[in-house]
Amino acid sequence: MAEDMAFDAQAVSDEVAAGIEQIGKADDMDGLKAIKSRYAGADSMMTAMSKAIGALPADRKKDAGQLMGKLRADFGRAFGQKASAIKERDEARALAAESVDMTMPVRRRPLGARHPIAKVMEDVEDLFVSMGWQVSRGPEVETEWYDFDALNFGPDHPARQMQDTFYVKGNQAKDAAGFVGSNMVLRTQTSSDQVRALLTRGVPLYIVSPGRVFRTDQLDATHTPVFHQCEALAVDKHLTMADLKGVLDKLAVAMFGPEAKSRLRPSYFPFTEPSAELDLWFPDKKGGPGWIEWGGCGMVNPNVLKSAGIDPDVYSGFAFGVGMERTLLLRHDINDMHDLVEGDVRFSKQFVMGE
Repeated sequence: MAEDMAFDAQAVSDEVAAGIEQIGKADDMDGLKAIKSRYAGADSMMTAMSKAIGALPADRKKDAGQLMGKLRADFGRAFGQKASAIKERDEARALAAESVDMTMPVRRRPLGARHPIAKVMEDVEDLFVSMGWQVSRGPEVETEWYDFDALNFGPDHPARQMQDTFYVKGNQAKDAAGFVGSNMVLRTQTSSDQVRALLTRGVPLYIVSPGRVFRTDQLDATHTPVFHQCEALAVDKHLTMADLKGVLDKLAVAMFGPEAKSRLRPSYFPFTEPSAELDLWFPDKKGGPGWIEWGGCGMVNPNVLKSAGIDPDVYSGFAFGVGMERTLLLRHDINDMHDLVEGDVRFSKQFVMGE
């Protein structure tokens, strides 16, 4: 609008009245702001008339100024009231859209439950990490050297036979028995990763190796072809069976409570010498409280240390392994291995998330 317009009281009054009328018709904030820009903005008649007051004779300036003040006040009051009304209406609509009818039925999702095997393995890991040990994980498809040879299993050891071990099919020529081999197996124990750790990490070494292992067992109430072990290895100077027994006692208490006790019975394993069976005092044993077999342990066989390039005259070590399924069966009084592997949600629901 031209800035050199002559002051016209009637024209500006009509223009402001038209603007107030448009304000009443506005339906949203964007439209209301557009009306304000048109009727009270820099290019509006109201602004032009305010500037035109300066060209009026002195005796008319006062009346013109009072008129413009009243018009601006009327327009501003109408704009403010309409803006408040629109804001209140929009807020009411938003609250209505976000309201929740507490009487309406809802579809409740069941609380999730982790598989108890994963939980008990984490409990074991947490214990050893708290003692400063490292968690080591190795491949499930392993070479025969790591799984057997490096652990002092002889070529004719029964554990290496196909009725005990899953062999991975290869592309080599058939052997005398007609088997096509690859020198690869599904690991029968997590001890294979302990040898790898000795070679790659060196000594002193304190590791726990949890994971899945594989045996050619038929699934029944107490056996499964795929199960979980947690094996531990410590190699350092001056380690003895007393150190081993101390760690086993802490593990027993962590798994079964402060009343838990462990004992060692002489036994034989190719990779430990001397070797022992690990027994656990079990108050709920059928027929009354008594000892029940839990795992195996012993001092690391010097031949195993030699296979990793470690001098057995300088370093000694101990190792042990326990089955996680067996630990779980005892810990939670589960009677059938099938419950752990069949994926029945009713079984998992018994184990609340985080407990």
